[in-house]
Amino acid sequence: MSGHSKWATTKHKKAAIDAKRSSLFSKLSRNITVAAKLGGDPSPENNATLASAVARARMVSMPNAKIKAAIDKAFGAGADASVYENIIYEGYGPAGVALYVECLTDNKNRTAADVRSAFTHAGGNLGTSGSVAFQFQRKGSLAVEKVIKSDDKKVPDRDNAVDEDEFMMAVAEANGEDYEDAGDEWIVYTAYDAMQDVQKSLEDQGIEVKGSELTMVPKTPTDVSVADAKKVQRLVDRLEELEDVQNVYDTMNRTDEIEEALAEEE
Repeated sequence: MSGHSKWATTKHKKAAIDAKRSSLFSKLSRNITVAAKLGGDPSPENNATLASAVARARMVSMPNAKIKAAIDKAFGAGADASVYENIIYEGYGPAGVALYVECLTDNKNRTAADVRSAFTHAGGNLGTSGSVAFQFQRKGSLAVEKVIKSDDKKVPDRDNAVDEDEFMMAVAEANGEDYEDAGDEWIVYTAYDAMQDVQKSLEDQGIEVKGSELTMVPKTPTDVSVADAKKVQRLVDRLEELEDVQNVYDTMNRTDEIEEALAEEE
């Protein structure tokens, strides 16, 4: 499996971290509002899309008050009503890497101009609807700590790490489709409409799930040079900095060599 992991983290100075967190909370609030509105129910227990959005927000320690405010906004009226709409942009970046960009916006003209500018500055170009979507598969994605719950403490027991063979069997038992090693955690991939069922099954087996979300996984990753990988990542970063952009997925094959080179850029 390859693609842009939504659990990847970077180290920055405190001011940069605070600014990035504020921007992230803004994006997540929009996502929660739209999920609540589209699902027609303010309760995550009855709204799977909202449950995923809330789980993602809690994974980055978004305050409960902000989560509640975002849900309430979905059912507000007048000035408090949500007017966001989903827009997808598709295009190609350096080295022919395909990018799929998910946005939530209240101003389509602004968003289109910002996204087009990012592609242009990176030497890429926007395509028409469907021009790259066929290169991705929609999947569920679960972040799992490499520990299991202690029966008595009901919390992750870091002295009781999950053996990979044992974990592989647990994923199979839960009907997960695949998993990958992401350092301190595993990422479990599921059918897009089976994510909650797989999560529940893993948790029933005592495996801690840190967060969940729907993602886009490339069917055939694109091999690139280190130099081109850095160009692609700069485009991804530029897009993710845009207020209206929620998620950016690419087909770049992120080999160990590529990941190490990108880490040196941080």
